[in-house]
Amino acid sequence: MSISDHALDIDFPQFKSRILDLRKNDPAFRQLSDDYDRLDKKIRGLEVREVPTDDQHFSTLKMERASLKDRLYQQLAKGA
Repeated sequence: MSISDHALDIDFPQFKSRILDLRKNDPAFRQLSDDYDRLDKKIRGLEVREVPTDDQHFSTLKMERASLKDRLYQQLAKGA
């Protein structure tokens, strides 16, 4: 199984410089981005190590990641 890295700069390469700028200058964006990164690493860690977890728990984590990504994208797209 291929484990995808969902880092913001990988999923949104068109916003790479905006991501850096917002992380530097917007504390709320930086916090949300940090939360997203931690959750993405947690999900990938579970996948890589094949840690037993029930489907509902795993689906909940992925839905939370998608929600955070949507919120971050909205902020990125505002200034585009």
